[in-house]
Amino acid sequence: MTERHEVPEGRAATGRRRSDGFDPARSPAAAGFPVAPDIDPEALRRRALDALVSARERTALLTDSVDDGELTAQHSPLMSPLVWDLAHIGNQEEQWLLRAVGGREALRPEIDGLYNAFEHSRAARPSLPLLAPAEARTYASDVRGRALDLLEAAPLHEGGRPLERAGFAFGMIAQHEQQHDETMLITHQLRTGPAALTAPPPPGPVDGGKLPDEVLVPGGPFTMGTSTEPWALDNERPAHVREVAAFHLDASPVSCGAYLRFIEEGGYRDERWWVPEGWAMVREHGLEAPLFWRREAGRWLRRRFGVTEPVPDDEPVLHVSWYEADAYARWAGRRLPTESEWEKAARHDPASGRSRRYPWGDEDPTPEHANLGQRHLRPARSGAYPQGRAPSGAGQLIGDVWEWTASDFLPYPGFAAFPYREYSEVFFGPGHKVLRGGSFAVDRVACRGTFRNWDLPVRRQIFSGFRTARDA
Repeated sequence: MTERHEVPEGRAATGRRRSDGFDPARSPAAAGFPVAPDIDPEALRRRALDALVSARERTALLTDSVDDGELTAQHSPLMSPLVWDLAHIGNQEEQWLLRAVGGREALRPEIDGLYNAFEHSRAARPSLPLLAPAEARTYASDVRGRALDLLEAAPLHEGGRPLERAGFAFGMIAQHEQQHDETMLITHQLRTGPAALTAPPPPGPVDGGKLPDEVLVPGGPFTMGTSTEPWALDNERPAHVREVAAFHLDASPVSCGAYLRFIEEGGYRDERWWVPEGWAMVREHGLEAPLFWRREAGRWLRRRFGVTEPVPDDEPVLHVSWYEADAYARWAGRRLPTESEWEKAARHDPASGRSRRYPWGDEDPTPEHANLGQRHLRPARSGAYPQGRAPSGAGQLIGDVWEWTASDFLPYPGFAAFPYREYSEVFFGPGHKVLRGGSFAVDRVACRGTFRNWDLPVRRQIFSGFRTARDA
């Protein structure tokens, strides 16, 4: 998932409160922030250690695979230089773990402003006096060593300080680093040089992928969100009941082959399918296909991490904006699902009446359940991962591609900001659309059935796709 507390391009990056530094005075919900009760502190400690180590291994892969020139270059004005992300990861860990949890003195207070996402837009970051690659690596490593020492002794019991309860701060930092790892993977996709990353292809559909075109999700109430997931973020809370009318949902994300029919039938040339803002985007930029696609010698090709290949018919379409997803749905005589519809299809178990953590149940994801963690560098073919299907019959709801929904990013009833308002609250409103489910670039620590991503409807560089719905 992408960097959550980023200043949207076009929005002023100055005059905002700090987004990343801990200030207890700005944490009014801290004392009552709900976490899961009765969790073994030592199990949480092991989980936190594994999550932090896994995130750092991925960060090293993403930054060690290119030379210093590539690390300091800005490959797109939409993205930071990779070296900024590297030092920002260390700075966040220092602020939240060493200072806020551990009460330690600041190691490098003079760099806090340089790595504050709200103070400097991505486009402006290359002009800042950033730490050089070697210095950034040393700083992040020094912080990590001290953070792991802190983890060994930190009280993680239910009655401790809000940031420490159930290891929340450690889980938040692991999620934060994995979010930036996804952001850095987007930068790798935007690079124009030769491929720096490789990975094996994902598994194909072991049962032939014979899913129906759509599934019926029965109407009725279900529990949305969570009040018990220990590392769930503020916008996922609290659990509450939603009433959802019966609807039909695509059994798999919309495929490249299906999207290609929209293109070839003039979808990008027909104003009827587009909301006005989307049509203006198409006209201004001359759009005719998803980002990274091009037509050559009568066939469609795409660029994927430095490699050009034919567009695969049976993979979920990738790198489409909300406007493109919405236009396709209109062309198909359907619509995008709402966020509550998506979550009901993914989590609700009609047999028990309860909401699961994941489509397949409550156990953490394994490689048999979903395409996560940058293992494959591409979505799996439609119909893959039968063990990950939901009771509704829908598949690939977790992993592969982030899925645009029809919903604006809004707070749940009873929402309380924690540990700072700028994580979610400043983004609430009609300007941002919700994406659900995660992508192949998301790690399991930052992906669950309640996790909410959001972005501007123009965004195309993110690992986004969609599925469609219709009323029953």
